[in-house]
Amino acid sequence: QVQLVESGGGLVQAGGSLRLSCAASGRTFTMHIMGWFRQAPGKEREFVAAIGWSGVSTDYADSVKGRFTISRENGKNTAYLQMNSLKPEDTAVYYCAGKRIDALGFRRGYDYWGQGTQVTVSA
Repeated sequence: QVQLVESGGGLVQAGGSLRLSCAASGRTFTMHIMGWFRQAPGKEREFVAAIGWSGVSTDYADSVKGRFTISRENGKNTAYLQMNSLKPEDTAVYYCAGKRIDALGFRRGYDYWGQGTQVTVSA
């Protein structure tokens, strides 16, 4: 089993920045791919970003490309999401997720999920 705990959410003005962290514990060697998803009120959960084990391969949703950066420190079992130039439409609960490498790619098929952290961007 793997446990994922997010932190770093909060309230920020438009144009500001936040850095989310996702700490993994348990069988962390299975977390080949780490991802971030978000869910705004009344909307379905959507993919935000993902990163492979080595950190070289990444994938971003078009809506965050150029503003968000995903990274990971395997020695600390932690993944990060640096969010810059935040917009009110980025307001959502952000979830960390992890999985083994598989044929589903970076955007689907996650096995483990955190509880989420709220990000609110004011206009």
